Amino acid sequence: MSSVVTALLAVVGAAGAAIVFVEIVHWIVKRVGRRYPLAAALARTMHRPFLATVTLTAVQQAVRIWAGDFPGRSGVVHVLVLLCIAAAAWLVGSTLLVLEDMALARWRTDVPDNLKSRRIKTQVVMLRRVTVAAIVVLTVGVMLMTFPDIRALGASVLASAGLISVVAALAAQSTLGNVFAGLQLAFSDAIRVDDVVVVEQEWGRIEEITLTYVVVQIWDDRRLILPTSYFTTKPFQNWTRTSSAVLGTAEVDVDWATPIEPVRAELQRVCEESDLWNRKVCVLQVTGATDGVIRLRALVSANDAAALWDLRCLVRERLVGWIWQHQRAAVPRMRAELEKAALAPSQREPHHGPDADSDAARVFSGGLDGDARGVVFGGPVPVVPESQD
Repeated sequence: MSSVVTALLAVVGAAGAAIVFVEIVHWIVKRVGRRYPLAAALARTMHRPFLATVTLTAVQQAVRIWAGDFPGRSGVVHVLVLLCIAAAAWLVGSTLLVLEDMALARWRTDVPDNLKSRRIKTQVVMLRRVTVAAIVVLTVGVMLMTFPDIRALGASVLASAGLISVVAALAAQSTLGNVFAGLQLAFSDAIRVDDVVVVEQEWGRIEEITLTYVVVQIWDDRRLILPTSYFTTKPFQNWTRTSSAVLGTAEVDVDWATPIEPVRAELQRVCEESDLWNRKVCVLQVTGATDGVIRLRALVSANDAAALWDLRCLVRERLVGWIWQHQRAAVPRMRAELEKAALAPSQREPHHGPDADSDAARVFSGGLDGDARGVVFGGPVPVVPESQD
């Protein structure tokens, strides 16, 4: 009975001393945090895990040193060791998360030129997920290794060469394949968080990159969930890989009789009056002349994809309104030729113009060149022997 009382007193005393020590350290760190943001973040995030780690360690050592032999002593010590391992993992994870949050706070993505910030944010977020997963796996492994039977099994497995084959076999599976693809995406700059992409014929931005899947926010606020291996095995469009500035087009079909220069001047005026234009590209070109209309393509630029979309719609709207108001004759029209009456085939006069039998109207006959070409594509003309009377 005395050993149990001694153990309880030791536990209470060690826990009280640990709590007092942790609170003193927490107060000091908070005071320092008034001048240094890192210390303030550590004080906010690490208070509880630090308290749990120090308290459990103190209690475990008190039981080992001051408590004598009592019923269930080995089981209590083993439980305290497991709790200390879990608390230490919590403390390490909290410390790493604080450092990662500080890195994210330093590199902001809500600024115009945020290419480097988006790259760092993508890598930090991916490292955070890998860090958490690694800490959990290592913690569980260390906790399991405290059991003698599992320790012997783990030692035999680690000593065998079969572990490599097991890891290789698991890596070939789709789940770990996606994990490796996620790491590849994070450090290859193929995509980053906030990149504007076109995937599966959908236009959107990369909202989240995890170890196994990527979330694409579609322009109409839908979410497209794709495995990370999709971006390493299939082609996709990344509009903001090198810079956030992008080009876009707005096309308008008009009649052949449309004067182009006034429309080009109107496009320049529309771009200069809009704050969506980044003052770089404003071009009007004729890109097609078929089916009775000509196609005008306005090529404009903006600082990002969202501004470009609005600018394209604005340019198209203003050009259509201006053409209707100032050049109504430029509206596409259908032309047709009407005849009063059609003559019967027997009443039509045969055409005997000067070029009806001209060599210029023939490809495979007439002239030496045409006859030679006709022989190549049609073969030699058979010679019919004359009949003898």
